[in-house]
Amino acid sequence: MARWAIGDVQGCAAELTELIARIRFRPDRDQLWFVGDLVNRGPASLQVLRLVRSLGESARCVLGNHDLHLLAVALAGAKVRKNDTLDAVLAAPDRDALLEWLLQRPLVYHEAGCDDLLLHAGVVPQWTATQTIALAGEVQQALRCDPRALLAGMYGDLPDRWHASLAGIERQRFVINVLTRLRFCTAEGRVDFSQKGKPDSAKPPWLPWFKAPRRASSDVRVVFGHWSALGFYCADHVAALDTGCVWGGALSALDLDAAVCAPVSVPSRQPRSIEA
Repeated sequence: MARWAIGDVQGCAAELTELIARIRFRPDRDQLWFVGDLVNRGPASLQVLRLVRSLGESARCVLGNHDLHLLAVALAGAKVRKNDTLDAVLAAPDRDALLEWLLQRPLVYHEAGCDDLLLHAGVVPQWTATQTIALAGEVQQALRCDPRALLAGMYGDLPDRWHASLAGIERQRFVINVLTRLRFCTAEGRVDFSQKGKPDSAKPPWLPWFKAPRRASSDVRVVFGHWSALGFYCADHVAALDTGCVWGGALSALDLDAAVCAPVSVPSRQPRSIEA
């Protein structure tokens, strides 16, 4: 069995189909681990959702910020943004089944017996892998019990630092923001979601979350996407896989069990642009 992790698809169905063929994926034998953001900004979010859902148990997928935004638009009345490409999903005859499938996806996936932690964006330095899984589970439970309340309250950048005493929607919002939006933080765990550049673009005290000294989750390999300016990166106990397909880069897959950390990529069919 091979375990292939795949970067942010964001509606790039043609590239995903080509990549799956290139890695010779067999659903009766292999697994695909998707880092989230299956939808939005690209041309074929509906086709991507249908394809990944059709893979059944051979696909593992966590929620990204764009996936949560789709759910918020559909279920909580959130506003459609200027660059969203979600209309086909929202108008699809199988819309309800697709949204229910997406609603059941976790924020974090960890498989017993392996040292990989799958999530969309990042982890603050103070959280262990076990704590990260537990906090994601809290949000997942809230999302399934009362999706409208959670999705309506998840937007915003505050609080910007973890405290165990955080409760209610503030606690849930912080967890969601870290797991689906984080790029830069301080060593003390303060977060900043406004910075989107390359890892060396931030000035002290800001640093890429995976470079934080004494990061408590460094005993596992965190497999993530979200950061197209970072691109493919395999060091510091992480594997980053967002190679900017929707922005004209590539869609990449990584064999999680290979001895050499090298991606398999297919070039994007989208016009070259800068992430907005």
